[in-house]
Amino acid sequence: MNKIRAAITGVGGYVPDYVLTNKELETMVDTTDEWITSRTGIKERRILKGDNVGVSVMGIAAVKDMLAKTKIDPKEIDCIIFATITPDLTFPATANIVATAVGATNAFSYDLAAACSGFIYGLNTGASFIQSGMYKKVVVIGGDKMSAILDYTDRTTCIIFGDGAGCVLLEPTTEDVGVIDSILKSDGAGEAYLHMKAGGSRLRPSHETVDKRLHYVYQEGSAVFKFAVTNMADVAAQVAERNHLTPETINWLVPHQANKRIIDATASRVGISENKVMMNIERYGNTTGGTIPLLLWDYEKQLKKGDNLIIAAFGGGFTWGAIYVKWAYNRP
Repeated sequence: MNKIRAAITGVGGYVPDYVLTNKELETMVDTTDEWITSRTGIKERRILKGDNVGVSVMGIAAVKDMLAKTKIDPKEIDCIIFATITPDLTFPATANIVATAVGATNAFSYDLAAACSGFIYGLNTGASFIQSGMYKKVVVIGGDKMSAILDYTDRTTCIIFGDGAGCVLLEPTTEDVGVIDSILKSDGAGEAYLHMKAGGSRLRPSHETVDKRLHYVYQEGSAVFKFAVTNMADVAAQVAERNHLTPETINWLVPHQANKRIIDATASRVGISENKVMMNIERYGNTTGGTIPLLLWDYEKQLKKGDNLIIAAFGGGFTWGAIYVKWAYNRP
């Protein structure tokens, strides 16, 4: 009997209409377009505007986009995993809100928090559900409304992040495609360098925490950069090497869109030329859990059945990892 693998059989995505350019940021904080572009590769990012709208709005739109393309009945979905660090509410899970909104009334659903590595953690988890034989259709969403937790007076963070969400549909296959291998890592020592100081059970919201601006992303950029360059590049190379993949046989590197210099370092470590590296950081910035599914969404028409993809990410926590995926379909 052939081994069951989890194949990506559909992709969906959504980014908000509002475009926050580097030029506009120049009017908000002490920075310049040249400074941002040269250090990050980012030219603009999308921002979700409006009252009482959370990341669920983008997750719902991404799933509906995928459903429209795949033509599947949402009632056939068994599970929805939403990788996000900006849920609509502490509870219920944003995945629950999405499931109801898209008509996935037979699915169980939950959120997964692993910062920028959340989507690959969710992809690996969803693949395990499929490979076990328990479930036939699993949707993995990655998305964040980072604008909700950014201090737009802090030029070290507000220039980097944007809003957006993407998703994939996983289904079983016995063909030689799908999620092949993965390496996932974490190190809690990374808390010191990238975190949000208040809002959890350790330091609950109060007038004092709000006044001290503790409910925003805090990052020590140089330390995070050093960890990310080394660890994301290393796991990408390790996954490639243990699956006997070479720069010639890897069709695409799919890296988390945190910083173009980190992306370039990862590509160099794996030996991949720039024309094989998926990038949209210049248009979306770092959408945290959304970067990888949004890459797949943007590049879906260029992907061919049998293409070898190395997906890699690094995030707060620290969390990082890489997954080897063999693409399962040609989009009509």
